[in-house]
Amino acid sequence: MIQIGIFLILVFLFSLVSKRVEGSVVTGPMVFAIGGIVAFLLAPALTTRFPELSSILNIKNPAILVIGELTLAVILFTDATRISLRNVIAQNRLPARLLGIGMPLTILLGALTAKLLFRDLPIWEAAILATVLAPTDASLGESVVESKLVPSGIRQALSVESGLNDGLSMPFLVLFIALAGVDLHGERQSWLAFTAAQIGFGVLIGLGIGWLGGALLKRAEKQGWIAEGANSIALLSLAVLSWAAANSVGGNGFIAAFVAGAALRMVYGRASQHVQDFKESWGNLLVYLVFFYFGLVAAPWLAHISASLWAYALLSLTLVRMLPVALSLLGVKLRFASVLFVGWFGPRGLASVVLGLIYLEELTVIDVNSLIVQTMIATVLLSILAHGVSANPVIRWYAHKMARLEPEAPEFV
Repeated sequence: MIQIGIFLILVFLFSLVSKRVEGSVVTGPMVFAIGGIVAFLLAPALTTRFPELSSILNIKNPAILVIGELTLAVILFTDATRISLRNVIAQNRLPARLLGIGMPLTILLGALTAKLLFRDLPIWEAAILATVLAPTDASLGESVVESKLVPSGIRQALSVESGLNDGLSMPFLVLFIALAGVDLHGERQSWLAFTAAQIGFGVLIGLGIGWLGGALLKRAEKQGWIAEGANSIALLSLAVLSWAAANSVGGNGFIAAFVAGAALRMVYGRASQHVQDFKESWGNLLVYLVFFYFGLVAAPWLAHISASLWAYALLSLTLVRMLPVALSLLGVKLRFASVLFVGWFGPRGLASVVLGLIYLEELTVIDVNSLIVQTMIATVLLSILAHGVSANPVIRWYAHKMARLEPEAPEFV
């Protein structure tokens, strides 16, 4: 397939200069999202020269869609597997506040803002838009969560928030899709059944596969049956299996993959170590593939994005994110600079693409509203550019502010 060929060439070229671009405003997600847009724009010229490629270059090509879905399922699985929520919250209360207070408030404020800006948008579709854009993505601010200039507690809070809020947002999205279907068709009972099946089967299958897989891995490792490097392969197979099994019975495969990762982490403590090995070798490739795929999907919509959609995208990255963060951190006694820093570094990327894909798949439940798709595209594109360009300058500004604080300040606890 031509798109995959272009993607692999771009991976090779970016790898050649990866060290050179470290610390610059150029990021991997930026390069591959733009690469996807360029690949789409090249399609007409390629199909004119080679007519036999027209079906392959179609963005709705089933093979490309499956690759994108599998990639997203694996990323959700690995995110859930590498974080022990109980241990992190015991050491740092910020993630619990950002997830338990900040995220619901972000969805609420995002929905209210959408209703004010787009008056004809039904309330449940406004909630869908807000939910798609609520979760954050650490891969867009990787330099932030890895910079030693940022206090470890702040870095950990942002990392845990981005690792878990995508999975936690999915039940909200499924519920709002069902409620939007009620308004559209008026068949309340069938949409309640749809919600229960999506969430229930997803959770049950995820728990079953994650727990059983973790128990078997733990026993096999204890007996010395697993060869070096095989653990990562086994974990990858569980991620794909949970996604496929849930989809086959009417559940949500992405919920299943996330829950499977969390369940496996509870049973098999060394899962995070093997996931990290996988992430270092293949994780970036999967992230780049998602952003390249996003660029392919986004390209045909760009000409239709109006000023009001860009305005909502800007509000989503600022007021809709920052105000709930500030409210969730009341009482923690962080400095204003820290609250501002945490509020700004809520980039939208992989998680929004995941939720947007789930929304697009539910054509049997609701009619897809192009406004939601276009606004998601505008917000993610704006985030890729804004957070990529601002990361290092804002880190230096924040480090300068932190240098003035005493060691007992809440940021360093």
